[in-house]
Amino acid sequence: MIEDLKDEDVVKMVGGRFKLAAMIQKRWKELMFGARPLVEPGNMTPMEIALQEIKEGKIAAQAGEVGSGAKAETTPEE
Repeated sequence: MIEDLKDEDVVKMVGGRFKLAAMIQKRWKELMFGARPLVEPGNMTPMEIALQEIKEGKIAAQAGEVGSGAKAETTPEE
């Protein structure tokens, strides 16, 4: 999982390391308070689930959302 945090493709996809950290933290909190995972959790921790959701493009921050207290935009599985 730590290797995924160093992956420049993921960092560029979300717009920087700070945004990535903020998105992971926000989604982790949502998961801890009962939000349903958008990926198959298996043996993953909530932090790993959040990172996997970001990598798969299932959640994304919209302009002005990260750090504002709003929920991350989620894309439900079909």
